[in-house]
Amino acid sequence: MPLRPNRPLPLATPAGVEVLTRILTQGPIPRVEIARRTGLSQAAVTKAVAPLIEAGFVTDQPVAVPVDDVGRVELGIGRPVSPLTVVPDSISVIGLKVTPTDLIGVTTDFRAGIRAVRHQQVTDTSAESVIKRLAELAKELIETLDDPADPAGPLIGIGVAVSGDVDALHGVVRDSPFMGWRDVPLAALLSEQLKVPVVVSNDVRALTVAEHWFGVGVDADSFAVVTIGSGVGCGLYINGEVVSGAHGVSGELGHLPLAPGELVCTCGRRGCVETVASSDAILARVRETTGQPDLDLSGAIELAHDGDEHAREAFDRAGEVIGSALAAMVNLVGPELVVIAGEGVADYDLYDQRMRQAFADHAFGAAGDCRLMLRSHTFDDWARGAAATVIRSYVRGEPPLTR
Repeated sequence: MPLRPNRPLPLATPAGVEVLTRILTQGPIPRVEIARRTGLSQAAVTKAVAPLIEAGFVTDQPVAVPVDDVGRVELGIGRPVSPLTVVPDSISVIGLKVTPTDLIGVTTDFRAGIRAVRHQQVTDTSAESVIKRLAELAKELIETLDDPADPAGPLIGIGVAVSGDVDALHGVVRDSPFMGWRDVPLAALLSEQLKVPVVVSNDVRALTVAEHWFGVGVDADSFAVVTIGSGVGCGLYINGEVVSGAHGVSGELGHLPLAPGELVCTCGRRGCVETVASSDAILARVRETTGQPDLDLSGAIELAHDGDEHAREAFDRAGEVIGSALAAMVNLVGPELVVIAGEGVADYDLYDQRMRQAFADHAFGAAGDCRLMLRSHTFDDWARGAAATVIRSYVRGEPPLTR
């Protein structure tokens, strides 16, 4: 099975990076509009684009500009323009999402469009076992790139998304309570097996990168992604960048101390939001209060929908704490939009009203105008987020990817 070499981007200047980023995230887009949005001259835009077109990363296809009802056009005077767009199949990327029960992998194109999906169940969560399985999954996905009936571009890197405290710069999982990992040099170990650059990220931050570059965040000045499932996470996009934090930790909404102090979190601390608001915490509460220790999450949701007071109390309590945590976050950083995502949104309706009320009660002043938006995500989307981090690093020329 041949592994494909890295394909360098012809980006010689920061202006080139800025231009390609605009084309990738906002294209198709005319040169004149890139110049307007970046402040570059049209000549500088043309100079940056020329080598990208020549190398096959970008293309321009003339299209007629539509004329409105009064004969005006937005980007010309009735003449055709040549919007720029990336060539999707000029590269390929693999994204991997790690959970305690499953490994999810996708291949994507340059625009993070999913081409192939593979899932594997996990029975042994030790780092050694999971890395071995990740390598096998990646190799299986690499083989799909060689399909002559559906040719793909060269593989430029592999992204891995893991929950917890991740040192993205060095590719080290410092602490992942869900996986039981500490100080695992995941990028180095996986790259050694596959001979391909590997980018490792916190899973929620990876999802935020995908929303920033290819989702709801493309046109937003600031936003947050809050994920609800086995854990509660938060990714922040503020002042033109996804926030990483000085020490690689930021947006840990699930570990704000807003829950009762007697509840112990998976992180070992007490009173974290996750001890009440995660799907695991909700299920544990319903089992305890109903006296049904064998109940699963779908059963707990069904009980709540049927009006069982104990099940309803568990979801109400979760909604109260999540709403308070959202208000605290919005009061601190002031995003214009909060996207609520994750596998836990399947039961979103059960705590929506209580959550919004708690948010309204605690949001300060105009912070209460922040929009709360539901966005369903599957684990495939988390893997796509891992791929998006590779694409971002590739365009920016960040390690371990090079131009």
